[in-house]
Amino acid sequence: MTTNPKAEKYRIRRKPQPQAEAAPPPGLQPGADPAKLFEPQDDGFGDMGVAPAKPVAAAPSDISPADEIAAIEAEGLTGRQLRLARRTAQKHGVAAGSDFDAVRQLRRRGIDPFDRSGLMERMLPGKPAEAKGDDVPSGGGRSLAKMVLGRMSVPSVAPKPPPPPSNEVLGEAQRARAIMRLQRDIARRRQRRLVLLAVRLAFFVLLPTLLAGWYYFRVATPLYATKSAFIIQKADGVAGGSGFGGLLSGMSIGSSQDSVTVQAYLQSRDAMLRLDEEFGFKQHFSQPSIDALQRLDPDATNEQAYKAYKRNVKIGYDPTEGIVNLEVIAADPEVSRQFSEALISFAEEQVDALTSRLRDDQMKGALDGYADAEAKVLAAQEKVLTLQERVGILDPVSEAGRVMGQVATFEGQLQAKRLELDQLQDNPSPNQARVEGVKGDIDRLERRIIELRAQLTETTGGVESLAVVTGQLRIAEAELQTRQLMLSTAAQQMESARTAANKQVRYLEMGVRPVAPDEPTYPRAFENTLVAFLIFSGIYLMLSLTVAVLREQVSS
Repeated sequence: MTTNPKAEKYRIRRKPQPQAEAAPPPGLQPGADPAKLFEPQDDGFGDMGVAPAKPVAAAPSDISPADEIAAIEAEGLTGRQLRLARRTAQKHGVAAGSDFDAVRQLRRRGIDPFDRSGLMERMLPGKPAEAKGDDVPSGGGRSLAKMVLGRMSVPSVAPKPPPPPSNEVLGEAQRARAIMRLQRDIARRRQRRLVLLAVRLAFFVLLPTLLAGWYYFRVATPLYATKSAFIIQKADGVAGGSGFGGLLSGMSIGSSQDSVTVQAYLQSRDAMLRLDEEFGFKQHFSQPSIDALQRLDPDATNEQAYKAYKRNVKIGYDPTEGIVNLEVIAADPEVSRQFSEALISFAEEQVDALTSRLRDDQMKGALDGYADAEAKVLAAQEKVLTLQERVGILDPVSEAGRVMGQVATFEGQLQAKRLELDQLQDNPSPNQARVEGVKGDIDRLERRIIELRAQLTETTGGVESLAVVTGQLRIAEAELQTRQLMLSTAAQQMESARTAANKQVRYLEMGVRPVAPDEPTYPRAFENTLVAFLIFSGIYLMLSLTVAVLREQVSS
């Protein structure tokens, strides 16, 4: 079996260990004591009237703590001294209610509240450090000082601290002068900001607005606008009636689609090129009398001319009323009216062309239907003639009636002969010659009746029977009648399609005819200048807000 190992108990006694010689830290002369770095240094106050406080003796017991704190507050201690006193009180375990109370209690104990060397007593060589809990060896202070000095670099020249606040008590006159000086400084800053704001507004808003107003009032060429309005309608009763006319009316295009199509066409390059080819659109807007911003170059491209076309030809469609509004702008009123009438004629031709293909297809269908019906009628007639030639009769119905009449006659004679034979046989001693003659007549009548009936129902010698030929002829004649009726309907449809093709299904009805103005319509100088001012103001406002937001983000 195994036993648990037993560890011997040792009592550790702290003994001072010899410290190894370490290299002096940067900024310390060889052989110098490191603790001198923690001796009180100059706090930077100089001879400003606030001397470092000296340890004072304990105050008499007849002075109340409130009076002592009031006296300390009257000394005009700086915030730095008060923070140093608070740290010193925490080091000595003094429970103080405020910084001034800490100064009071430390002075009662005979401790200098502003002695900074006391804060590093634990680090001074040869002095035991005071700590709560376990004791620290006496050499710990030197080791800690070396470690701190090894990690920190002591500057050769201490930085000059900012000057402390003055403890001078200002009088009423001095306070009034200080307030007036502050008010003048604030007023100067406000005036400077207002001046800068006025300069920015003048440069970014007023100057561009003045330039725009100068252009609209002095430089811009007067332009004349001719306005017109039209509506696209369908012709009533063009494809009316029944039959194929109803089909034509059901295939019509809606007027709203026609209006949208016309609007798109008038705003297209095709309309611009046709207007330039027939009426010289580019040449009119290339005149030297037009200002530089609106004038086209003599060798302008089609794209540049199209931009000018879209700027000077404005088209709008009202879907609620179905009215197309057209406004044409030109440098001359007569030219403006001429351009407007030309565009309206282009639109009317375009609307008429929308249904031309439909009308052509309808006319072609009507002609094809009539030709097909006519050909089938001829085929039915040829079939009837073929059947008549096959049996060699003109009217199979009449022929069948004639045969049936003969059969009926022979059957009547047969019945009479049979009655006569029965009468002869009822005689006890009939005349055999007569009996035989009657029997011969009966046989002949029966064979004749059979032959006639066979002629109606049976095929003999490759010739079809009269009943078959009659049925075929009836079918052929019925088909012929049907084809003749269809031919008549096709002829009526062809006439209706021809009438519709010769008429205009869609047409433009003018609501407002183009009339040349006698005064310039554009430019609207005041309105355009006001719009320019609002635009530049909005741009400046957006830029100012953007810069303010970016500046706030960068500074935060």
